[in-house]
Amino acid sequence: MNLADTFTEIVESLPDEWTGLELDLRIADERRYVEAAVLLVTCNAQPYSKHDWHWRILVAHRFGHAAGVPAVHLALKLLDDDGIEGELALREARSGHVEVRQLWGRTESVRAELKRLYAQ
Repeated sequence: MNLADTFTEIVESLPDEWTGLELDLRIADERRYVEAAVLLVTCNAQPYSKHDWHWRILVAHRFGHAAGVPAVHLALKLLDDDGIEGELALREARSGHVEVRQLWGRTESVRAELKRLYAQ
């Protein structure tokens, strides 16, 4: 199975409330590392140094400080189209909802109390 299809399979297996993914990517032929790195720029893949895997890819579901699903799929499809084979591993999947409260104008004691309550 190619990288883009593997990624699609991973995303489709997750519940709808997932918020972020952390993937590791390793290419089979390290002589094509620079070529692969150029194609992975579209999803801001972070290179590992002195590690068994080559890149870490952070993926955001609907919003966040990571690459979107379409950008990651495109980058992996570009690798597939160029014949760069590799392996993709899901390292972490984050999910859940966080209540957002407007704390502007509240005193520090109110903020501290709310922080204490939600930490439990």
